[in-house]
Amino acid sequence: MDINDILSVASRFVISGKPERVERYGSGHINDTYAVTTPRRRYILQRLNTSIFTEPEKLMENMLLVTDWLRERIAARGGDPFRETLTPILTPDGESSVRSEDGSFWRMTAFIEDSFSFDRADDPSVLREAGRGFGRFMRELRDFPAERLHETIPNFHNTPLRLDALRKSVEEDAFGRLDSAKAEAEGYLSRAEAYSKRYEQAVRELPLRVTHNDTKINNILFDSNTHRALAVVDLDTVMPGLSAFDFGDAIRTGAATADEDTRHPETMGASVELFSAYARGYFDGAGHISEGERDALVFGAKLMTYECGARFLTDWLCGDTYFKTSRPMHNLERARAQLALLEDMERRGDELEHAIIEAEKETKL
Repeated sequence: MDINDILSVASRFVISGKPERVERYGSGHINDTYAVTTPRRRYILQRLNTSIFTEPEKLMENMLLVTDWLRERIAARGGDPFRETLTPILTPDGESSVRSEDGSFWRMTAFIEDSFSFDRADDPSVLREAGRGFGRFMRELRDFPAERLHETIPNFHNTPLRLDALRKSVEEDAFGRLDSAKAEAEGYLSRAEAYSKRYEQAVRELPLRVTHNDTKINNILFDSNTHRALAVVDLDTVMPGLSAFDFGDAIRTGAATADEDTRHPETMGASVELFSAYARGYFDGAGHISEGERDALVFGAKLMTYECGARFLTDWLCGDTYFKTSRPMHNLERARAQLALLEDMERRGDELEHAIIEAEKETKL
């Protein structure tokens, strides 16, 4: 899309000054994100991927409900609601989105200045802050009626359905790619029954909460001056879910010894030190969680790694239609890395469980 067209879209929102500059921003896999600059301030403008978010209006309803709620809670504890959560920018008609001439769906938020994020971090103090930030996010939404939220991606963390999709992609092999991925397909499908059963148990027994559902470390902003966790961003998948899902997805990326895009799966594993640091911050931020939720946290880390890896492999076998890729075997390499991480988590499960116990003890002192 031409830069002038993007600037034209930006001018349809109520912003401070005429938009003068636009540049690509961030490293997300799904939406197209731009930083828009006016003489007075900056904004984030996003074109939503409507092949994934098929009902973007419902997504925006969720975002408005959640950010309104968070602003009240943040203000009540003496925080800054304009820095500690997203601020949607509306149109002159009070709408939270616009459609461009080609039918694209756009939304805008205020740019949170003096903040930064990490794509990866190997400093335990950073992981602890990230855990505190995501835990606090869940805590501040504890009393929000989860049933008011739409499912922006139905069955997003429905592991049995994700595995059904993988089985189908293996059976059909529509792009002739299975020969290069037989070991990975066996690795994921051999675990299907065990992980599906434990998933179904968790869904039956654990309380439903408002969850973020994409708790990668680059979805939390840190204050540039204090380096404290500041705001949780990318609220597209905020919907009802389980605390173990959010904890687990954060561990999948935050406590890994290599990036999820690595071409060297032998370097991928779980850092108990980073896991422990995140868990300590998480308990500090989240406050009380149920005994069942606590006992499911390590499983959540394994499950999210397993599920995401299966999704990468499915996308590879189906022609790379979901996740953005930058090289020919990108999704297969991602699937290999996640399988290596899962295997390491399974080997070191007792260490991870002990880290949870110690983290909870520290929080209670």
